[in-house]
Amino acid sequence: MTEDITQFVIILAIMTGLVVVLGKWMTHMFTSPADNIVERGTYRILGVDPAEKMSWKRYGMVLLLSNAAMMLLGYLVLRLQQYLPGDTLGRASQTPDLAFNTAASFITNTNWQSYSGESSLSNFSQMAVITFLMTVSAATGVAAAGGFIRGLSRKTSADIGNYWVDFTRVVYRLFLPLCFVMALVYVWQGMPQTLMSDTIVTTLEGMKQQLIIGPVASLESIKHIGTNGGGFFGMNAAHPFENPTPLTNTLHILSMLLIPSALTYTFGAMILRRKQGWAFFAAFLIMFVAFLALIYSAERAGNPLLATLGADQAQTEILGGGNMEGKELRFGIAQTSLFATTTTAATTGSVDAMHSSLTPLGGLVPIAQMMLNNVFGGDGVGLINLVTYAILTVFLVGMMIGRTPEFLGKKVEAREMKYVMLAVLAHPFSILGFTALACLMPSTLDSLANTGPHGFSEVLYAYTSGTANNGSAFAGLNANTPFFNTTIGLAMLVGRYLTLLPMLAVAGVMAAKKTVPAGPGTLSTATPLFTGLLVFVIIVVGGLTFLPALALGPIVEHLLMLAGTTF
Repeated sequence: MTEDITQFVIILAIMTGLVVVLGKWMTHMFTSPADNIVERGTYRILGVDPAEKMSWKRYGMVLLLSNAAMMLLGYLVLRLQQYLPGDTLGRASQTPDLAFNTAASFITNTNWQSYSGESSLSNFSQMAVITFLMTVSAATGVAAAGGFIRGLSRKTSADIGNYWVDFTRVVYRLFLPLCFVMALVYVWQGMPQTLMSDTIVTTLEGMKQQLIIGPVASLESIKHIGTNGGGFFGMNAAHPFENPTPLTNTLHILSMLLIPSALTYTFGAMILRRKQGWAFFAAFLIMFVAFLALIYSAERAGNPLLATLGADQAQTEILGGGNMEGKELRFGIAQTSLFATTTTAATTGSVDAMHSSLTPLGGLVPIAQMMLNNVFGGDGVGLINLVTYAILTVFLVGMMIGRTPEFLGKKVEAREMKYVMLAVLAHPFSILGFTALACLMPSTLDSLANTGPHGFSEVLYAYTSGTANNGSAFAGLNANTPFFNTTIGLAMLVGRYLTLLPMLAVAGVMAAKKTVPAGPGTLSTATPLFTGLLVFVIIVVGGLTFLPALALGPIVEHLLMLAGTTF
């Protein structure tokens, strides 16, 4: 156990050190007045004016329409896949509902997969659709964060920057260099990176075996750095070609946390309030460590029902005890717990173990983190979500003391709060609404591998994952049906754009306001007190919203386990 905790501390310490390094780089990326020759050439090809100053409405509209065009392009390629050259395995095109789900999934940075990658997609589709949409969806989130921070930092301004400039710089200056270096490291560690579709190998028994290969390392790099998720193979990061060594498993974890954590430093630097950035980082870290402690302790304790079968004692003697079901022996309980916490905290969706095999409380952690959607979060949108709750916190405190709430020296008034509440309510509306609809559908029972509270958790997890733009699956649910493909696809779109666009509106409104001097009743938002209040509000709002649903799933399953009841 001491070794496990040491491992956690070292990885989180490395992450904290990278916050400063990458945070400074992203600050320069968003504030530098000069464009390089490649960026200027891109603007000319796209026919855009990099000097245009965009209001939040223009910024949001360009973001939305460009994403819609790229989603349509991805949909068409998936529908025409079997007619495109270069696939020696002749894989069929995706059905209309599956192609819609896949295109919506990858343009929203969700990367939910209702298919198995190696059997469903050609290498061309993996690159031209999956890897491409992984890059642009992640760049969209980070670019939106840049515009959002810029809006909060300005005074009496009518614009929040230029979306095309932010988007282009994020692609060229952030993702391409990071992913290129990481892909080389992955190849060094044993990941395939080739245009070949398969290879025939001879096993130790002398038998011939077909192995599916392709451009795996390049996909894996943007998959984790871009907080995308998904996988080249159906087994995701549990597949040895996607995650060959404990080192790659650690690099996956650090990659997922890299940009969401560093954006807190960028936020503080761009608004000229470094303490504010660290206060937000502290809020992220407090929630992350609490959830990590819960899942790790639950998985270390294991399932008491196994003790009556003698399996618990045998596992203790061989593996050191705990719940090893669904886990890789290479990584063990510690790295699996850290990976599961990270992938749902950073809404990445990559998995190195089957979440359905977690203990009930262990399984609660991924669901709860996605429901809160405020524990680091995805690239760009995680920070925006946290600021959403920061504004809600100052509003609630302001109402308690009878003073107009202020955030970053500007008054928070009715118009901004309407946008904030739209962003806050869209998330649970999608999760709970679609889950209720699915539970009313008789066909849902045909898709479930489990009954009882665990079966309900499978459905709840699917819509939580889709709405939170996470993309991981609880397993045990056959989601490749017209109903699930369509409704989960819609949940992804709601979770992405009905939370992102209202907050761009908040940034635009705040940018046009004058700053007001701090007074005796002003609540400082860069103190440990505010950090505690912020975490408290997130947990309370999340608890009041989602506790009834969690009670029907993992909580009652845990109580049944303690009572010795199976189902």
